[in-house]
Parts: sequence; C-alpha cells; structure tokens
Amino acid sequence: MAYWLVKTEPTKWSWDDQVKAKRTHWNGVRNAQALGNMRGMKKGDLVFFYHSVEGKEIVGITKVVAEFYPDPDDEKSGLVDLEAVKPLRTPVTLAAMKADDRLKDLALIRQSRLSVMPIDETAWSIISGMGGV
Repeated sequence: MAYWLVKTEPTKWSWDDQVKAKRTHWNGVRNAQALGNMRGMKKGDLVFFYHSVEGKEIVGITKVVAEFYPDPDDEKSGLVDLEAVKPLRTPVTLAAMKADDRLKDLALIRQSRLSVMPIDETAWSIISGMGGV
C-alpha cells in the first residue's frame, strides 16, 4: 500500500462535501507531476485530504477505490475515485507540519503548489499520530 495527499480548496470541495458524496472522482488536475502521482495510485491506497487556501490543514483520510482513468470532460487530465474513510480527530495544520523537523522533506512543504503528492510511510505515521488516528 502507498500513501498520498490531495489538496482542495474547501470553498470548492470540502471534507464535508466528500463525506456527503462518500465516493467521488478526483478531477481538475492538470499539472504533469500531479497527474503522474495520480497514475501511481492503486486501489486501497490511503490518501490524506488537505484543505488548501483556507485552513491549510489535513482534515481527513480517503482511500482510492478506482485507479487512474481518462477524464471524459478533459482529454489532458485524468481521474481517480476516492471514498471518505474518516476524519482526523484533530486537523493537522501546515504550520504544525513545518514545525516538526521529522517532516522537513515532506512534498507539501518542499513543493507547496503540488496538488497530488506521495507521502512516505514514516510521515504518514507521524501525521496520523498528530491527527489522533
């Protein structure tokens, strides 16, 4: 199993929206590196759900339920399907992650504009612990 993080603006698609929908396709990704990361996602992989712009925090966990497939509405993009798993008991802010030296190599810190990124197992464990899950 691999671990990932996806970013979304909560005014466009929030954790509450994801929970209500239960399962949704992750769309709108155009960056080549982010699309490459989406192509690497496998069914069952776990994914942190990050609110960008407002909040700047990881608020929940989703899982990949359908691997990368073409976006019928955008030939330059693709989709994966995500399903809500559970919220974090305590959202983990970007500031808290930046303050933890163990997370200094996290893509979220090094490549702040990347919308889909891998999370290594150690960082996943650290952040999960910070979030109370």
